[in-house]
Amino acid sequence: MSADPSVDPNVDPSVDPNVNPIPAGYHTVTPYLIAEDAAAAMAFYVAGLGATELYRLTLPDGTIAHSELIIGDSRIMLADAKMAQLGGAPGEKLPVSFMVYVPDSDAAFDRAVKAGATSLRPVADQFYGDRTGTFRDPFGHIWSVGTHIKDVSPEEMQKAMESMGG
Repeated sequence: MSADPSVDPNVDPSVDPNVNPIPAGYHTVTPYLIAEDAAAAMAFYVAGLGATELYRLTLPDGTIAHSELIIGDSRIMLADAKMAQLGGAPGEKLPVSFMVYVPDSDAAFDRAVKAGATSLRPVADQFYGDRTGTFRDPFGHIWSVGTHIKDVSPEEMQKAMESMGG
């Protein structure tokens, strides 16, 4: 039985070629802030910096699992501190990490690990529409590299997070 010549083995069929790997409205690098009280931080950024809240994803107890604001032409991501335990030592505070959108998150992640980064979360398709992996660089900073693979509304993200028990 011969292989189908119309199927390219180098193309992942789960990735929509019509979706930009960097989602509309984002820059390549986006800061991800962590706050002890993300709701209060958001209120400050709105009042003090003129930010506009785009959306927030909350857990049943009100914890902000993820939110996004825009200041001028730049987005920032923000979550409550208890959501930032990934990769941190017990009791370690991680006030900021970085989200980097790239055309190929698998290649970027592998390149970082080969250069000395420590894998914290392997690259995988995420419920929010990105293929993302997270690592700690040799200097202690946390980076996530992602490729946008599917457009997902904030409402769909919230439902997906709730179905996962969050």
